[in-house]
Amino acid sequence: MRMNRDVPKVQGEGMEQKQQFSVWYFIIAFWVLLLVQNFFLQERVTTLSYSEFKTLLTAGKVKDLTVNEQAISGTLASNGLEGLVAKETVDKIKQLGTGDQPFTTLRVSDPTLVQELEKAKVRFTGQADNKWLASILSWVLPALIFVSIWLFAMKRMGGTGGLMAVGKSKAKVYMARETGVTFDDVAGIDEAKDELMQVVEFLKAPERYRRLGGKIPKGVLIVGAPGTGKTLLAKAVAGEAGVPFFSISGSEFVEMFVGVGAARVRDLFEQAEEKAPCIIFIDELDALGKARGISGISGNDEREQTLNQLLVQMDGFDTNKGVIILAATNRPEILDPALLRPGRFDRHVAIDRPDLTGREKILQVHCKEVRLAPDVELATIAARTPGFAGADLANLVNEAALHAAREEKDAVDMADFDKAIDRIVGGLEKKNRIMNPKEKETVAYHEAGHALVAEMRPNADRVGKISIIPRGIAALGYTQQIPTEDRYLLKKSELLDRIDVLLGGRVAEELIFGDVSTGAQNDLQRATDMARHMITQYGMSESLGLATFDESHPGAYLDLPTSQPHLPYSERTAQAIDDEMRKLLAEAHARVERTLHTNRASLEALATLLLEKEVVDRATLSDLLSSQGVPSKNGSAEANPPEEGQGQKDLE
Repeated sequence: MRMNRDVPKVQGEGMEQKQQFSVWYFIIAFWVLLLVQNFFLQERVTTLSYSEFKTLLTAGKVKDLTVNEQAISGTLASNGLEGLVAKETVDKIKQLGTGDQPFTTLRVSDPTLVQELEKAKVRFTGQADNKWLASILSWVLPALIFVSIWLFAMKRMGGTGGLMAVGKSKAKVYMARETGVTFDDVAGIDEAKDELMQVVEFLKAPERYRRLGGKIPKGVLIVGAPGTGKTLLAKAVAGEAGVPFFSISGSEFVEMFVGVGAARVRDLFEQAEEKAPCIIFIDELDALGKARGISGISGNDEREQTLNQLLVQMDGFDTNKGVIILAATNRPEILDPALLRPGRFDRHVAIDRPDLTGREKILQVHCKEVRLAPDVELATIAARTPGFAGADLANLVNEAALHAAREEKDAVDMADFDKAIDRIVGGLEKKNRIMNPKEKETVAYHEAGHALVAEMRPNADRVGKISIIPRGIAALGYTQQIPTEDRYLLKKSELLDRIDVLLGGRVAEELIFGDVSTGAQNDLQRATDMARHMITQYGMSESLGLATFDESHPGAYLDLPTSQPHLPYSERTAQAIDDEMRKLLAEAHARVERTLHTNRASLEALATLLLEKEVVDRATLSDLLSSQGVPSKNGSAEANPPEEGQGQKDLE
């Protein structure tokens, strides 16, 4: 039972890290070019002024000149230069080494230069400028380097091929040995495994079906709640068949560029036909296959064009080539009807949350690599985790192993699993949260009221544990109920007992303190919802008769809020529904009040024990009720598994 306080919800999203282009690539390339030009391509020479050149020419220090229209270059003796040219020039020449050293100078208009060269008996030649070679070295080579850097950057940003590959499929191809998953790794969904085994048999031995003229379904749609193993099952099919496995998410088809999604769909099917026999797996199909709108504006939407291309491709390819399409979604109600018709996704495999036996098998799979203590009973753990999906159970085993490691144990025991269940169901234990004695007493009587009413109702689940230790963001305590068997139908008497248990905490506060707290907010909300469903959906009202009054269509596997723009009944009927709900809840309140008033001594004894120990387990509760003369449940009575998220009753 929940006491809600307004607490902001923070959601963390794991974003996939992508390679991004940086301007530092260009800066680094520029400096590399500069270093190459200065230290490797440029010749190491001394630049002289023209006056210094004439002085050295007169002194006989110049040899072997090359003269062109712009400059004069040659060699000169490095010894005996002191006094002829500036000291800085002498030092530069000596740094190049001993012997003859190269030099260059700019040519100026000097009509007597040739005569002076002949007089000094210096050997000289002329040279024409090679401008086109200089242009190549100055412009073409750097341009090629920058283009290479650009292509490399675009490849890092946009995948193979950069911008030219935006229409290429992003599907990841796994060979059979790379999926690492077989049907041995899948447990708790035997019916779905048997259904998909036909796909495996077709890929392994297609002639077995073709000889009788049978055709394998083109597409298999796997639907189920999050965490039930849809993606795992698809990978197991590929692993069992030993064929290539194309895996892609529905959201990866659509990009900001118009037409990219349709191009990727075409490319995906082309690659699949080249590698046939193979399997195409589209995860989260609802991101791509959402029902198309009827307005003209939405008809040009990029996502709808991608969906249209997918429909065309599914019509066009031949299953005899060995290409099977698998898809998974947890929102089948929003898919386009054209996707679900025969000839496309014509076979639907529904994966429900595992039952008691299925949960035990899933725990066995996840405990293969875990060192378990002899006292661990997986059947007991499965019974304590109603509503848990495969992913939830995997997380449970991991949490238990981590807790055992923190405690430096040699093996994971039942105490570790108990702590893991409390953490997952109730949240992280808040040891530092200090409540004043009055609040703690209120929580104790609240939880004792839930537990006592649950024990006094024949159709309610028996209590497994009561705690007044704060957990999670705002949970102040909880009462955990454990079903003895899986149930799929609920009778009116069972629903009424559940409403009584929900109201037990509120009525206990009224009886003991003569006042009520905000702790029953979640209890009242759930009791009101249950009463409304009994009247508007299940036809359990004698005054309103056998009729339903609820047009909302919630998600089959996701508990999403639904909008109801108008009531499908009159105001008079709405008033009758409200009156019937108040009557039903008032009768439940009166029943619970009589129960707690009659067993007030047991209520006070249980609350006192909670204040002393903070946690009361099943055995302690049974002993207490026996000492008070209250018969407790031994597990033989009918029990109903709580809905998902209802395995605990807590104050928040």
